[in-house]
Amino acid sequence: MSRSFRSPSLPTLPTARRRPASSADLRVGLLSITGAAALWGTTGVAVQLLRQSTALTPTGIGFYRLAIGAVVLVALLAGRLGPMLAALRSAPVVPVLVGVGLGAYQALYFVAVAAGGVGVATLVSLGVAPVLVFGWETLRARRLPERGLLGALVTGLVGLVLITVSAGQPSADAPRPLLGLLAAFGSGVGYAASTVLSRHAAQRVAALTLTTVSAVVGALVLAPVAVLDGLDVPARAVPVGLLVYLGVVTTALAYVLFYAGLRTTTGGSAALATLVEPLTAVLLAGWLIGETMPASAFVGGALLLGAVTVVHLRAGK
Repeated sequence: MSRSFRSPSLPTLPTARRRPASSADLRVGLLSITGAAALWGTTGVAVQLLRQSTALTPTGIGFYRLAIGAVVLVALLAGRLGPMLAALRSAPVVPVLVGVGLGAYQALYFVAVAAGGVGVATLVSLGVAPVLVFGWETLRARRLPERGLLGALVTGLVGLVLITVSAGQPSADAPRPLLGLLAAFGSGVGYAASTVLSRHAAQRVAALTLTTVSAVVGALVLAPVAVLDGLDVPARAVPVGLLVYLGVVTTALAYVLFYAGLRTTTGGSAALATLVEPLTAVLLAGWLIGETMPASAFVGGALLLGAVTVVHLRAGK
C-alpha cells in the first residue's frame, strides 16, 4: 500500500546504495520481516508476566518498551547523531509519521485489549492491516494482486480467526466491547498506514536510523498517557529484565529487521509475513505459561504457516 505522492527527500541520512532487488534480496527481506514478527510474538508472554509482578498498565509497559529501545539505539548511533538530526530537521515528515504511527497503533491496541478482550483486539487489528495494505496497493497499481497472494491472504485471515477464537473467551474480559472494537480497528488502520510509510522511508533511510527515530517519537507519543497511568517499577531482577528484553529484543532488534526487510518487500507481503506473530504468541503461551490450545488453534496455526510459506515461495516470481 503506497501513496501517490513522493516521500520527502532525505539526502544526508545514512542510506545503502540502491540497486534492483534480486530474488535473493526479496527472500532475505521476507526472512527479516518474518524474524521480526516472531520476536514480536514473544511480547504477549513478557507483558503478561510483567502485569503479574508489577502495577504497570499496558500503556506503561509499551512506553518503557519504546523508551528502552530508543536509548539503546541512540547509543549505537552516538557517533552519527549530529548529521542525522540535521537531516531530520530539513525533512522530518515521513520518519516522524512512522514513529507517531508506531506509538499510536500500539496504544490503541492496548485500549482494545482492556475494553474488548485479547481475542477481538488481535483478530481485528492484525486482520484489518493486511487487507487494507493489499487494498491500497491494488488501487495504486490498478490491478488485482496475484491469485497466489490473494489465496494466502484469505488463508492467513482464516488461520488468524481460528487462533484468536481458540485463545479464550473475549466476552469475559470485555467491559466495553464497542470501544474495544473501534480501538482495535483504529490500531489495524494505524499499523497498515505505518507499514506503508515505513516502506517509503526504508527505501531512503538506513534501517537502524529509521528504527531509532520511530522508537523515540513513539515513546514521546505514549509518554503522557503512561505518566498518568503510573510508571513505578519494583527494583527486582525479573521485571527489570523483562522490560530490557522488550526494549532491546522486541523493539530495537525486531524493528531493525522489519525496516531492513521493507527495503525489498511489498507492503502486502510484509503484512502477511507478520501473521507469524500471533502464531508465536499462542505457542509460547502454551509452552511457557501452560495455556491450553484446542484443536482449532493447531488448524489455525497450520493455515498461518501455509499462508506465510506461500508468500516466501512466491518471492521474486
